[in-house]
This record gives sequence, C-alpha cells and structure tokens, in this order.
Amino acid sequence: MNTATFHALADSQRLQIVELLRQEPLTVGEIAARLEMRQPQTSKHLRVLSDAGVIQMQASANRRICTLRPEAFQELDDWLTTFRRLWEERFDKLDGYLQTLQESAQQPEANPPPPPEPGEPT
Repeated sequence: MNTATFHALADSQRLQIVELLRQEPLTVGEIAARLEMRQPQTSKHLRVLSDAGVIQMQASANRRICTLRPEAFQELDDWLTTFRRLWEERFDKLDGYLQTLQESAQQPEANPPPPPEPGEPT
C-alpha cells in the first residue's frame, strides 16, 4: 500500500480537489476558481496529488487539464478489501450469536424453575 496516497488525501483541500475531479476533468484555473484558492496554492496541492499518483495532468495548449488516475483508487480498494472481509466475518459471527440467543429465548424451558416458597424473596 502506497502511503503517499494517504498523505495526499489527508489534506482537506486536496480531498476537495479529488471530489471535483470525480465529476469531470478540470484545468488548474477551474479548480482554483471553484475552491476559491490562488493558483500557486492550487498548483502546490496538485503537485502533491500528482506525485502520489492520484491525478495526472496533461498539457493542452497553455492549459493543464487534471484527471483522476483510477489505479490509485483501485490500489486503495484492494487494500480496504482485506478489512471488509475481516468485518464481514465478525458481523457473520455476531449474527449467528444473536440468532442463537433469539432462538433460545423463544423456546420454552424444558424444566422451569420451581416457584418460590412462601416468604422466600423472588
């Protein structure tokens, strides 16, 4: 697992950039305008995202168009899959345990306890 991906996505502004790019490819200027950031600050965040392999930038005349790289997110998803399996197994065990409890609560007891003797606390 590439920790640079986590580092890149840990910043709230970079995460906002990724959210924008999920919808469509954008130029650096469009990203800066939508997030109300200055272009140098936007470029710095884009450089971190690019170095981490989260986005790619293509030059088109005098503009740089940014797009997401699905490979980075596939790698993240592959890593998270191991945790999904772990939690699914735990939830399955919990479900089985709860069903056992529910079944035992619905079955009448074979030998109910004797009623308390008069004067005995209940």
